[in-house]
Amino acid sequence: MKPPSHKGSRNVQIDPAAFVADPKLIRVLSKRCVVVPCETERVLFRQDEPAIGIFIVHKGSVTLSLMSQDGHSLFAAQARPESILGLAGVISDKPYTLTAKAGGGAQVSFVSSEDLKALMEAEAPLSIKVLELLAAEVRSARKALF
Repeated sequence: MKPPSHKGSRNVQIDPAAFVADPKLIRVLSKRCVVVPCETERVLFRQDEPAIGIFIVHKGSVTLSLMSQDGHSLFAAQARPESILGLAGVISDKPYTLTAKAGGGAQVSFVSSEDLKALMEAEAPLSIKVLELLAAEVRSARKALF
C-alpha cells in the first residue's frame, strides 16, 4: 500500500520483514505475554504515545503507519506474523514512533516494558536477539531513506 505523495513529505517504503523476530525470541517472550483481544479493529498503540510494552503479531492483519508532523501519511505497511512491534520505544524509553492497528480477528499478544526488561536481564541471549531485531529495523529505515 503506497500512500499518496504530498508536497514536503517523502513516502517511505520500510520492509515489514524488519519487524519479524527470531522464533527463539518469540518463545522466550511468550513466557510473559498476555493475549490482546482483537475481535474487532483495535489500535494497539499510537505514534507519540508513551511506550508501555511490545506487541507480538501471531496471525491476522496489523497495519503499521507513520504520519508527518503536518498530518500526512508517510507510509503504511502490513506487519507479518511473528513481528514484534513497539520495541524501539520500549528499549529507548521514548514514545512509539509508529501507529499499529490490528484488524478484527488478529491474534496479538502483549509484553509490558517491565517484563521485557526483566527477561532481558535474566536471559543474556535474549538481549542479543533484541539487538538483532532493532538493528534490522534501523537497516530497513536507512534503506528507505537513502
